[in-house]
Amino acid sequence: MTTFEKRPYAPRVRNIYDPASTAPFKLSRSKIDLFINCPRCFYLDRRLGIGQPQGPAFTLNVAVDALLKKEFDIHRAAVTSHPLMKAYGIDAVPFQHPNLSVWRENFVGIQHLHAPTNLLIFGAVDDIWKTPDGTLHVVDYKATSKEGEVELGDTKWHNQYRRQLEVYQWLLRRNGFSVSDTGYFVYVNGKKDRAAFDGKLEFDVKVIPHVGSDAWIEATLKNIHACLQGNEMPAPAPDCEFCAYRAAASEKEHGR
Repeated sequence: MTTFEKRPYAPRVRNIYDPASTAPFKLSRSKIDLFINCPRCFYLDRRLGIGQPQGPAFTLNVAVDALLKKEFDIHRAAVTSHPLMKAYGIDAVPFQHPNLSVWRENFVGIQHLHAPTNLLIFGAVDDIWKTPDGTLHVVDYKATSKEGEVELGDTKWHNQYRRQLEVYQWLLRRNGFSVSDTGYFVYVNGKKDRAAFDGKLEFDVKVIPHVGSDAWIEATLKNIHACLQGNEMPAPAPDCEFCAYRAAASEKEHGR
């Protein structure tokens, strides 16, 4: 029988919740989604310091984000509408604000201290567009490569994208801005039907509107706070693959 050397697990989580602390607890938009997807995984992560295994970095998506930001920043500086805005009948220009670079920064982003829970909520936006009357539209860049036209369906990932945009809307409103319920996804789809690669990847680009609602956020933050304050681990989500894996591995390890 093969024996394995046991190595101590080194948690990567640095921001662990302390129920006794009076300091604001910083909570990202993605961790809010982790709680929605599985309260047990969230508790393990933020309360006990045991995070889910990290997946590979989406470096191509990061490159697309960076290039789109550069492209829209050209129109931001010139106070002109991007051709995509004109093509989709969106009367707006990229929003100019001295804090935009901070709002785009990972682990910083737009922030708001939710007083009832003492949770400091933050999220990094991709872009914001402004209409002539000063109303803001939250914009998120997405990249994929699939057959056919990109559509947002009723899927786990697409619903997560919608919530992401709605949290950004909520954050901007809490910072005193007038924000439209309608946000936009600038969705780029890599073409796979070219005869050859030739050292370049071409994309179809589509703007998909989403009429959001941040009405769910207040109750969710209160539920998150109650979860963090508790001393009992929550039940796993029925469809959580991580919890199912841990349970199956534990059964095999203990010979059940």
